Amino acid sequence: VNGLQARTFGVWTLLSSVIRCLCAIDIRNRTLYYITLFTFFLALIHFLSEVFIYHTAALTVGVMAPLMVASFSILGMLIGLQYLEVEALSHNKKKN
Repeated sequence: VNGLQARTFGVWTLLSSVIRCLCAIDIRNRTLYYITLFTFFLALIHFLSEVFIYHTAALTVGVMAPLMVASFSILGMLIGLQYLEVEALSHNKKKN
């Protein structure tokens, strides 16, 4: 890893955390919710590809932690998405 790669990864991590914090503040914003869900998919795909495709990382605690966070977050957000859509439907019924 050189300095450029380290800084790029750091900026990517910072951007992902800002998006996730904004989603936590405005969880009913569907567009932001989908973007946040996509960041977790990107993280999962990135770490899985480093382990299983490129073989540049081993399944250590340092790699397993982000894999678990991304996996559980995706699962939780997919479950939460059902409630978000139900809430949107009930809100539309109240308007009519």
